[in-house]
Amino acid sequence: MNASLRPIGIIFIVGGALALIYGGFTYPKFHEAKLGSLAVSVKTNETVDVPVWGGVGAVLLGGILLLMGGRKGP
Repeated sequence: MNASLRPIGIIFIVGGALALIYGGFTYPKFHEAKLGSLAVSVKTNETVDVPVWGGVGAVLLGGILLLMGGRKGP
């Protein structure tokens, strides 16, 4: 079971590093309205800010999981 923690730890480290580098991410959000034969569509970009403590916490948690995944059990 410990060996399965290593890939999860790597994912946390990479995700935390990306959060520290970029500080957040954006994604498109679509709004549509139809009224009879008239159709209107609006695309907006939503932004999610990732706090610095979240990125640092993810990197630390990933490091702990990586160290635990490398241990051999008794």
